[in-house]
Amino acid sequence: MSVCMLCKLMSLQCTPSVFVLGGGGWAPERTDRLRWLQVDLRERVEVTAVATQGRFGSPDWVTSYMLLYSDTGRAWKQFRQEDNIGTFPGNTNSDGTVHHKLSHSIRTRFLRFLPVDWSPGGWMGLRVEVYGCAYKSDVADFNGRSSLLYRFNQKSTSTVKDVISLRFKSQRADGVLVHGEGQRGDYITLELHKGRLSLHINLDDAKMHPSSGHVSVFLGSLLDDQHWHSVLIERFNKQINFTVDRLTKHVRTGGLDDSLEVDYELSFGGIPLPGKPGTFLRKNFHGCMENLYYNGVNIIDLAKRRKPQIYSVGNVTFTCSEPQLVSATFLSSSSSFLSLPLDAATETLSVTFQFQTWNREGMLLSAWLRRESERLLLLLVHGQLRLTHHRSALQSSDIVIGQALSDGQWHTVSISMGGFQVSLSVDDKPPSTMQLKDIGCRNPTMAYQGCMRSVIINNQPINFNLVQQGLLGNYSKLQFDICGIRDRCLPNYCEHDGECSQSWNTFFCDCSGTGYTGATCHNSIFEPSCEAHRLTGSASGFFSIDPDGSGPLKSTVVYCNITDDKVWTVVNHNSTEMVRVQGSSLQKPHVMKFNYSASLEQLRTLVSKSEQCQQEVVYLCRKSRLFNTWDGTPLSWWLDRAGERRTYWGGFLPGVQQCACSLDENCIDMNHFCNCDADRSSWENDTGVLSYKEHLPVTEILIGDTNRSGSEAIYRVGSLHCYGDRFLWNAASFYQESSYLHFPTLQAELSVDTSLYFKTTAPSGVFLEHLGTKDFIRVELSSCILTRCCSMSHRTLTSSMVQRTTLCTASRQRGFLGCIRSLNINGMTLDLEERAKMTPGVSSGCPGHCSSQNSLCHNRGKCIEKSSGYVCDCTHSAYGGPNCKKEVSVSFESGSSVTYTFQEPFSVMRNHSRQSSAIFAQSSNSRESIAFSFLTTQTPAMLLTVNTYHQQYMAIILAHNGSLQIWYRLNRDKEPDIFTPMSLNLANGELHRVQIHREGRDMYVQVNTNLKYSLSTDKELITIRSLTLGKVTGRAGVDEEVLQAGSRGFIGCLSSVQFNHLAPLKAAILNRGSSLVNVLGNLVESNCGELADKSSSRSLSGLIAAVVLITLCALGVMTRFLYRHRHERTRQMASVKEKDHQPRPELRYRAELDLHSAMRDSRKEYFI
Repeated sequence: MSVCMLCKLMSLQCTPSVFVLGGGGWAPERTDRLRWLQVDLRERVEVTAVATQGRFGSPDWVTSYMLLYSDTGRAWKQFRQEDNIGTFPGNTNSDGTVHHKLSHSIRTRFLRFLPVDWSPGGWMGLRVEVYGCAYKSDVADFNGRSSLLYRFNQKSTSTVKDVISLRFKSQRADGVLVHGEGQRGDYITLELHKGRLSLHINLDDAKMHPSSGHVSVFLGSLLDDQHWHSVLIERFNKQINFTVDRLTKHVRTGGLDDSLEVDYELSFGGIPLPGKPGTFLRKNFHGCMENLYYNGVNIIDLAKRRKPQIYSVGNVTFTCSEPQLVSATFLSSSSSFLSLPLDAATETLSVTFQFQTWNREGMLLSAWLRRESERLLLLLVHGQLRLTHHRSALQSSDIVIGQALSDGQWHTVSISMGGFQVSLSVDDKPPSTMQLKDIGCRNPTMAYQGCMRSVIINNQPINFNLVQQGLLGNYSKLQFDICGIRDRCLPNYCEHDGECSQSWNTFFCDCSGTGYTGATCHNSIFEPSCEAHRLTGSASGFFSIDPDGSGPLKSTVVYCNITDDKVWTVVNHNSTEMVRVQGSSLQKPHVMKFNYSASLEQLRTLVSKSEQCQQEVVYLCRKSRLFNTWDGTPLSWWLDRAGERRTYWGGFLPGVQQCACSLDENCIDMNHFCNCDADRSSWENDTGVLSYKEHLPVTEILIGDTNRSGSEAIYRVGSLHCYGDRFLWNAASFYQESSYLHFPTLQAELSVDTSLYFKTTAPSGVFLEHLGTKDFIRVELSSCILTRCCSMSHRTLTSSMVQRTTLCTASRQRGFLGCIRSLNINGMTLDLEERAKMTPGVSSGCPGHCSSQNSLCHNRGKCIEKSSGYVCDCTHSAYGGPNCKKEVSVSFESGSSVTYTFQEPFSVMRNHSRQSSAIFAQSSNSRESIAFSFLTTQTPAMLLTVNTYHQQYMAIILAHNGSLQIWYRLNRDKEPDIFTPMSLNLANGELHRVQIHREGRDMYVQVNTNLKYSLSTDKELITIRSLTLGKVTGRAGVDEEVLQAGSRGFIGCLSSVQFNHLAPLKAAILNRGSSLVNVLGNLVESNCGELADKSSSRSLSGLIAAVVLITLCALGVMTRFLYRHRHERTRQMASVKEKDHQPRPELRYRAELDLHSAMRDSRKEYFI
């Protein structure tokens, strides 16, 4: 029998006080199943700390324990610290004292110390101390049909600041706690709904501005657990702080008004109907509240003293009635059970109970009937209840009812069996019945894991206390008097709007559609910059970039203009055309606001990471000044990204009121700093390029001097152009093993991600070390398993709790020799080069050909350092040659084909190892990237097809009319998805480039234009069997039109074929005779792709030559005329020219054809 001792705090003052259990201490009998020490403090007190010792003079102590608390001694709750740790470290001997200050105080009467582990050479032994102070409160009990009304002194009250605080414990999952409303539509409602608190506030006139000022906030979970929870609502104007149990949300209301107007009264516990006391509009609160304050007024104290401001509806008492509901927790999904006696000869059976769980599967009840000849089985299957009645091994009947019952809410189940009928109901819904019939047999697969309470069998309530004492039934791995359910999605560790779901033991993050991947949707699937896209071998086009990586900002679509010398990032806005302005003045100016395709926060990050940014402002004027001629007052200006007014119109020198002509010293009137300030009636030009990064981009322009006769201005603000990535190539080289770079303390509460590139020729060395007070993480290169791993760049991603970062090592471990670049911690890139300038043994930058910013290897080729130069590894490129730029082309004749057979599942073939393939599959299921060029005059034709072992396929064909068609059949039970990007005839003997990229349901296609399509499913191509170019023989499950194209095959030229990380056409040429490659017919290696390009170039050259000749003739005739009017013509509108040459996509279609490089495929994130 367990020893239960009653103890009391010796002091009731608000200073720490202590009590000690005397004697040798507590130790349970070894045969006792109830191994806990329970302390009764006689009344509710505020406990702030606990301390433990072992049993005096013995080898008995507790090494770890759980702390439970309760107001009644029956319904218990486990204390958890801020990081959700539920156990406390105990003692290592019998005499030492281990003290724990609680992360938050608890107000309780009963404490229970539950040993988890104890002395390995002895037994459990415990002496305890409890620290705390007295706690007093005003309590009100609402029985579900009552409420308190707080009436104002005047008809209505209008407030700009409100503070509402209270503590509550509820017996129901739904109920209104606070409500107030006004005649114009203002309202405030605090409501418990499905165990969560929701706060609804509206500050606007509902008739004039419906829903404009409304805001709803949801917080908390499992708040109907019959334990106390604290609530604090703070409002100042539109700003609202909503706190529930130390979790806070900050929101702002919309609308125009800042005040809350409430008429007559505030109600607590329900919303009564006017004139009908005791009737309510919604479910009212059933439970207790304490310390209820509204703007400093103690509502419950006024009610207890029967003050006239308080009106009571129904029966409100001032002592908290405690429910008699006692729960039991089934701890194990494989071995927990509760066995209760049942008369085997009974002909009838009725069972009622409540359950609460997150698991979608589990066995809830199993009962043998009629001397074990029949069995009743209740299962939770996919969140539904399935009741099966087994008459024999082959005969059974079942009922399936309910939906989403594994939602963490309490659900009531009732089973009734009599005669030849069984009925089942859930949550007071109408019961479903079944007759005995033969439909087969199902067996349970896992035990129930969750909470149960209110078990009634044949109208007899089950006393769990008797079960605990062994006087009724039997049990295993059950915890009584407590429901141990936890909401593992609160707080939500899924980042970037990832959707959290959970089971009893863990949580899961659904990262679909977020643009992030990993256990907690932490890692961005997009490259951080256009410079990074260039390193993957991408050509110019529209791409998604994520400048802050794993930071809070989402990705944005930009245009990457990838040239030989620079990579430009171009961000467009809503007005890039020429704008004509007339009739504006400073009193009524012309104002244009620019909305960019990225947010200002994204633009700020992009600009700060770039080496240089610029934005062209074309400004033409006629009798329209930029500055007042007499005093220099600005008549026109623009706003920077911070909303500050700027009056310079060119260059990178802010604060200087001048234009580009003044910087170049070529203004038409040297008395002015701008051409427009000469105030001439002829057209003048003050076009300039803004290049001061801290002010870009331009967010607004104001023109104020075009209201005079003949006054006019034309302007255009160009797109934002940035080039370079300051951090991608930010590197440091370590020449001494003892050298290291030290960075300041990193604030990382629960997790941190670290990524970097490194290269070295040393076989071992520590190159990154994070040190905390107790824990540390060290990233160490211990050996080179692959010879290339020491001579090329790699990327590493780790997670840990961190307090200090050292690069490479300050400990006694062997230091790192080599280069490290692009060190990123929690979305922030550390400046290695700046730190290396002041550190001995470390230099800025990283020498070597491959570390330069120029792309030496193209088209996904990988640069490999050599002792005397570099080589390009074109293994994963569809191109060849020294720099992976030579096109690999093949001429197909009639009946020719190339088939690439995958011996292993494709998810393995995509990568260098099984481990990396698993990583790739986790981060990018349902992804295909395809690129190729073709030239043909035949229709129909089969260009490429992929088929799987699961009767799935995708095919790219030319239809009878020569149009390109893309077929996807990912579900063999449904019709295929068919897309026709181009209705034009592509079988015209010209070379066409096709790029396709699929991410889940989204498919981006580029054939001359950029298009986006949506598939009917996001399934992946599971275990790919083969890929075929050209003729395909008959195949089951393939649609007729695809079969016809496959039978005709392909006649013409295929060039540079890429499928994800495979180059099948190149493999057919280089690996003839391989078992993976099957070639049919006559294939001839050709340069048809290059010839087509050259032919197009020659045709274009001829056209240009003809145009030039005609132009020269015309110039010869018009020379005299042009000479006479030369001065005037140089200042006309012809001087306005377009300087942005990148193609513009359709607004609704932004193709993203990103062939991700293998460098990203080795990353995997673990949540700690």
